[in-house]
Amino acid sequence: MKRKSDTSRDRADAGCTLGDYELAYPQLTDKPGALATAAAIRSGELTPHEAVDAAIVRIGKLDSEINALAVPDFERAYASARAMEEQSKRSEGSAQFQPLFGVPMTVKESFDVEGLQSCWGHERLTDYIAPRDSELVSRLKAAGAIIIGKTNVPVDLTDWQSFNPVYGRTTNPHNAERSPGGSSGGSAAAVASGMVPCDFGTDIGGSVRVPAHFCGIWGHKTSWGLVSKRGHDHPQMARRKGFIAVHDEALSIAGPLARNAQDLALLTEVGASVPLRRSAKRLRDCRILALTEFPGSALDTSVLEPTEIALQRLARGGVKIDRTSDLVPDLAQQHADYLRMMNVTMARGAPSPNGKQASAADWFALMDAQAANEYQWAQLFQTYDFVLAPPAPVLAIPHLGGSVFNATIRVNGSDMPAGAGLAWAGLATFPNLPATVMPIGHGTYEGAKLPCGMQVMGPRWSDLDCIAAAETMFQILHG
Repeated sequence: MKRKSDTSRDRADAGCTLGDYELAYPQLTDKPGALATAAAIRSGELTPHEAVDAAIVRIGKLDSEINALAVPDFERAYASARAMEEQSKRSEGSAQFQPLFGVPMTVKESFDVEGLQSCWGHERLTDYIAPRDSELVSRLKAAGAIIIGKTNVPVDLTDWQSFNPVYGRTTNPHNAERSPGGSSGGSAAAVASGMVPCDFGTDIGGSVRVPAHFCGIWGHKTSWGLVSKRGHDHPQMARRKGFIAVHDEALSIAGPLARNAQDLALLTEVGASVPLRRSAKRLRDCRILALTEFPGSALDTSVLEPTEIALQRLARGGVKIDRTSDLVPDLAQQHADYLRMMNVTMARGAPSPNGKQASAADWFALMDAQAANEYQWAQLFQTYDFVLAPPAPVLAIPHLGGSVFNATIRVNGSDMPAGAGLAWAGLATFPNLPATVMPIGHGTYEGAKLPCGMQVMGPRWSDLDCIAAAETMFQILHG
């Protein structure tokens, strides 16, 4: 008898063989990334003012249709660029010590930037003006980045769309009828369209990885606790007198989005609160596990086909990939525990819609479950170097009038509760693991040709190794 995983693999192989499927992924811009822009500034080909001006011009041309930028900060960006040019004249070579010197970029609306509004999509909270930069924004500026604005989000950062009554709706730059993802959807749309070379978002339910997947770019979910989220606080709390910014909350991370792996690695290092190591192990010497099945969360063919083709090509390129392992934790239990912990975290202990409120005992039980799950994944990574999986069960979804998670998503022609789709994000989120999303190809979802990504997961703190492995895989697939 065939195992279920063998059957699904046969079905995918039958529908998309190496000879009849083009794995190219759609790209919208040839504009330079962050490192390339910084290099041009260091060499004198470009000034910070010119780099900022070019980004603002691109925003002017593109954003009327995409609506990625929520809070512009152009005047201060020009002023920062001029100050950098003066600084560079006074101290020759200063740019060499700032890896992002003069690079214009955006950050998610929910990060505090001194003097800018941060309302998380709430009309009643637009009076909150951040009194100081978040810790991450301070790190980015210290590395030489110029923040030219903040990008759009869904209300309270709780959707795989990015629309709200304050800033409106962000569209996917590949297809205006589709979502760019959320909650870092404005971030991904700005990067994918070429408005800016990079952005920083946050992720608890795939909010960096799903927008990267939907928009065909690179995104990285950092190891939990690696990048400080101090200064990423709900404005309802942050505007209270005497409020002290928190550092981190359970599960949630800050992570970068970019158009290439090198920029992603640099941004991760800039944001990191602790030094990260790099492994010297070559990909062809690594052992990899691929997961394409999850209890209760089937993959749509539009995701499964490019994923299977990518796995075939990686195997032909010498990458050793297993398809099953007894070391994988109980994924159904993991997903149930993940949803409970995420809901308690995002509600900050407030009663759920059914009126029930988590007790301290409930929370400690969830922490115990998470610790056990972390240990199981650590045991798996004693055998495997990386785990590959889709970031979501579908490609970019059509716009909805309300939250995705109050509705269903179409998977192979049938409706599936949208919450079940979070399972693929929770794979890395619940055990606090890093995961890099790289673009692998495209699929056709509900009549539209759209980008498709794959996430590369590794042991906790192996962030740079995940990015490097994804880069090598990307070269095998597209080089």
